[in-house]
This record gives sequence, structure tokens and C-alpha cells, in this order.
Amino acid sequence: MQASDLLQALLVVAIWGFNFVVIKWGVADVPPLLLGCLRFSLLFAGGALLVRRPRVPWRWLIAYGMTVGVGQFAGLFCAIKFGMPAGLASVVLQSQAFFTLFFARFMLGEHWRASQLTGLLLAASGLVLVGFAHGGNMTMIGFVLTLGAALSWGLSNVVVRLMVLRGHKIEPLGFVVWSGLVPPLPFLLLSLWLEGAAADWSALVHFSLSSLAAVAYLSFAASLLGYGIWSRLLARFPANQVAPFSLLAPLVALVASTLLLAEHLSAVQALGSVLLLCGLLVNVFGARLGRLVLRRA
Repeated sequence: MQASDLLQALLVVAIWGFNFVVIKWGVADVPPLLLGCLRFSLLFAGGALLVRRPRVPWRWLIAYGMTVGVGQFAGLFCAIKFGMPAGLASVVLQSQAFFTLFFARFMLGEHWRASQLTGLLLAASGLVLVGFAHGGNMTMIGFVLTLGAALSWGLSNVVVRLMVLRGHKIEPLGFVVWSGLVPPLPFLLLSLWLEGAAADWSALVHFSLSSLAAVAYLSFAASLLGYGIWSRLLARFPANQVAPFSLLAPLVALVASTLLLAEHLSAVQALGSVLLLCGLLVNVFGARLGRLVLRRA
């Protein structure tokens, strides 16, 4: 990677990390499910003009839109609204990697490596610690909803894997944009049912510039710009060079939430977060480090 490519990767990390702070600001004024509806509506309205529809059957776009769109973001937005700290949410959400392992094992028949099992145990220990540290700055419902968001993200990864196994070519940015056509209606129906028409109408009538900025950031910066740059990097460099940069996003989110939201982790939450992120590192780099050690032995 040249310096310009490295800067672009770090820009995406910063955009995705700051995304969690923006969600916190967004759900302060807009009901979370309505916020999801607005986010995906604006994403599709703007993105569909710039990106052509990927050449995959609609059933795959619907499956992806329902899992990563409705499942992940409904869980995440509601979690942050109902007491999950934004920075901690960014860490717990990374458990998606381990939900992916479970789904891939039982739905695709993929086998686990020793490094993946080690990473899974470390991450599970971290999640247990974070879960037991609820109260104060974190609610249990926020923690459970974040885990639900991570589970949905993991399921969406298996959807993508199934698509590849069926011979379909993945166009990341086009896939993100056109699957965005799916979530608005489910989000709207869920919002009307759970949040109420009165709350939705009030939020729209009193829609502020800060709310508009939050929706625009979630739609254009975090999605179109972020995935646009990310797709370009994946097209130019091996995935194992690009993907590890995403591990920095939770660190950005933790720093941003501390500085901008005055959030602070307890000692137990910090230890749990470290264990979870260490588990993720072992999962990503463990096999490679193991081969390196064996070659030098």
C-alpha cells in the first residue's frame, strides 16, 4: 500500500468509528426505528443514482437487507437508545465474527481452526465480563440488543458466503446500496407498531438540522463514502491486507465516545473489551502467526 491508500483505509476506520457517536446523537431526537427507516431511505435514494444494481437475484438482496439492514441496525439503534454506551456497543458488536463462525459451522459445514476456537474462548470470556458489568452506564437490555445486532450481522455474512458458493459475484458497494431498498418498509412498520405514530409524527415535525446531519452522515458518509473507499481498496489489494484495518474502528469509537459523549468504561468493562478484541485478533491473525512460528522452529 502507498501512503495515499493507507490514509484512505484510516479515513474509513475513522468514519466507521465515529458512526457510533452519530447514532447516539441521532437517537436522542429521533425514535431509533424511525431513524433506521430514514437512514436506508436516504441511502437508497442517493446511492441508486450512482451505483447500478448488482447482478444477483432479488432474493439475495432481500435476505441481506433483512439481516444486516433490519436485524443489525434495528438492534444497534435500539440498544444505544436504551442504554448501551456507544463506545462499548462498537466493541460488543465485533462479536459478529464469532456468530459468523457458529453459523458457518452449522449452516455451511465449515470447520473451526485451533486459532478460531482460542479466539472464540477469549471473546466469550470478554462478553461474559461485559454482561456482568451491567448497571450504571450500561443496561442489560442495551447489551442484549447489541448481541442481537451482532448475531444478525453474523447471519448476513453467511448470506454473502452462500451467494459466493452459488456462483454470484459480490459487488460490495452496489450490494449495500441496493439492499438498502429492503429495510425502509419493515423499519417503518416496526416504528409505527412499537414507537407509535404520534412519536414518529412529532419527530418529523420537529426534525432539526442536527437530526438531518445525523441521517446524512449515517447514509452518505458511513455507507456510500465508507463502503465506496473500502470497495476500492479491496479491488486493489488482497483482503488480508485491507480487512484488519476494520479492527481499529472500535478503538476510534471508544476514544470518540469518551471525548464527545463523556462515556467511560468501568474496569470490568475495559477488561472484557480487551479480551473480546484480543479474541478477534487471534481469530484474524492466529493461523498466520502459527505458521510463522512453525517455519522458524
